[in-house]
Amino acid sequence: MRWSDIDAYGHVNNSAMLRLLEEARIVAFWGADPDEVDADGSVPEPIIDGRPGSGTMTVIAAQRLEYLASIPYFRQPLDIRLWIGRIGGASIDVSYEVWSPVGQQPAELYTRATTALVMVDAATNRPRRLTEAERAACEPYIQDPVRFSRP
Repeated sequence: MRWSDIDAYGHVNNSAMLRLLEEARIVAFWGADPDEVDADGSVPEPIIDGRPGSGTMTVIAAQRLEYLASIPYFRQPLDIRLWIGRIGGASIDVSYEVWSPVGQQPAELYTRATTALVMVDAATNRPRRLTEAERAACEPYIQDPVRFSRP
């Protein structure tokens, strides 16, 4: 969380929330740079390799957010939990829950969200189907989609 994420009302601005979700999604699912290594020295395997030059772009087709409480400024990072709520032919839905920082008691759920991402061939700029390898990489992260209070 950055100081600039806070608006005049003293809580995280809605446009800042979209950036926070984007940053969490990229860290969780996109390919790491070759110089990024895990604690064991290995390069993390990407769920989706959407980095520049990879041949794949991901385009946001839809987003939905439900704010449950205002998020004040915290010096500690928010706990953003994300998973894949649906796999389609050429798209995935990423589900999110934004919680208070880890260790804060009681834990508070601030936001629920979902993002529909379409896989796009970078050369043709047209949607493309997920590969079997991408489907297999997504499999461990599939859970029920986020449930919103209002349908």
